[in-house]
Amino acid sequence: MKQITQSAALIAAASGIVFGVVTPLTASAADKPSSSPLKWSTCEGKGLDPRQECTTVAVPMDYADPDGPKIDLAVSRIPGEKPSAHRGALLLIPGGPGGTSLDAPSGKGQKLPQEVRDAYDLIGIAPRGNAPSAPVSCGLAHEDLALSKLRPWPAPDGSVAENMTTARRVADACARNGGELMKHISTKNNARDLDRVRAALGEQRISAWAVSYGTYVSAAYMEMFPYRTDRVVLDSNDNPDPVRAERAWLQAYEVGVEDNFPVFAAWASAPERGKDRVARTAAEVRPLFLRLAARLDREPIAWPGANPEELNGNVLRQTMLDALYDPDNYPTLAELINAARKGTVPPVAPAPPEQTTQNLVAVGSATLCNDAAWPRDAAVYEKGVAESRAKYPLTAGLPRNAMVCAAWPWTPKEPPVRVTDRGPSNVLLIQNERDVATPLSGALKLREALGRRAVMVTVDSTGHGAYLRNGNACGDATASRFLATGIRPPADLHCD
Repeated sequence: MKQITQSAALIAAASGIVFGVVTPLTASAADKPSSSPLKWSTCEGKGLDPRQECTTVAVPMDYADPDGPKIDLAVSRIPGEKPSAHRGALLLIPGGPGGTSLDAPSGKGQKLPQEVRDAYDLIGIAPRGNAPSAPVSCGLAHEDLALSKLRPWPAPDGSVAENMTTARRVADACARNGGELMKHISTKNNARDLDRVRAALGEQRISAWAVSYGTYVSAAYMEMFPYRTDRVVLDSNDNPDPVRAERAWLQAYEVGVEDNFPVFAAWASAPERGKDRVARTAAEVRPLFLRLAARLDREPIAWPGANPEELNGNVLRQTMLDALYDPDNYPTLAELINAARKGTVPPVAPAPPEQTTQNLVAVGSATLCNDAAWPRDAAVYEKGVAESRAKYPLTAGLPRNAMVCAAWPWTPKEPPVRVTDRGPSNVLLIQNERDVATPLSGALKLREALGRRAVMVTVDSTGHGAYLRNGNACGDATASRFLATGIRPPADLHCD
């Protein structure tokens, strides 16, 4: 039997839902390692390490009915490379919600230093609902898959009426087409699934490298199963305030964009940018961007083949948001700005397969909306949008606007997760100072909530994803040393 892997083309947004209360599960068959070994077989997929193997783990669709219908989670691994150094399993917990790490043992797992790859089996997973783990889809219309539609940018005048209409239309489609599993996709169930995977792997405890939304899943796991964790690296972290749980992922963009835009402005005004240069000085870039977005609100430019088929102010703003995730994406934003100023558009960038996007949107929507209830009154969003637009013009009110959750057909089954300092002191947080999706200000709140359980490494770097991605050598070495040896800095550390 072969298992199928699917590379998740991550829709540019990941993560930062906040944390709140978890009720520990009662004793179950998952408490102990499984006595039945998993049957591993060759993975299907392109560009995979030939050592990567795949299997499936059966878990309850509904943990309130553990003997009811089951779903199969797809799991992958590359075994540790040095049996004499073997320590256990290192779960590569993906961002999202809607992300998968099924290919990660062959991908980012191979960036880990040799001593880590020697000691751990690298484990990837497609979370529930993510292909091929019982994939779900809302069957949305093509136009509703546009990022500038999925992210709730208000109308040019600040109105949220169209956003509320979109929320109802998308929620109705998810209720109609999503199936029973849509009701049971949540952060707590993802955490429970991880424990079933741990048991199936035959491990008493698991280590983890979690990124972005994966830090929320890990926080839930550490609350629900605190003594089943070994060494945990939380990379790019969010605010744990449970009061803000329903909208913190969006709200983080207000501060995140303000933290990051000055870096883009400096880059885009440097003389060495050549054709990508946007302005002569960094100070000119922000007002130029705001004027251009306002002009495109009034006078969109046709963009055949794009989704939507016009370059309007919100498409420009969404491109800005996407670009700030990674400095490597700055040229894309600069190219769009320079083209729009001339009344033209660049070539349409390749899009992921629509089936992939449908799947990611369905999983992301279900997770956000099942985790915590959102307000349903448009007046709440109108007030928030007006306040946000006045204080944070770059994000134009998006961070406080209505998503599909404002019309979600189901109510949350459980309260949100509350992060505490109860449990072993075995957590290392690593965080860039300038991160558009999970800002440092929110990560510091998580550090405070974890208390004695954690040490935090703050990295003087820009971009989303600190460890082995957009961080620096000091941060990378500190996290690698912890995974390899268990040694953390004696106190919180700043890496210049």
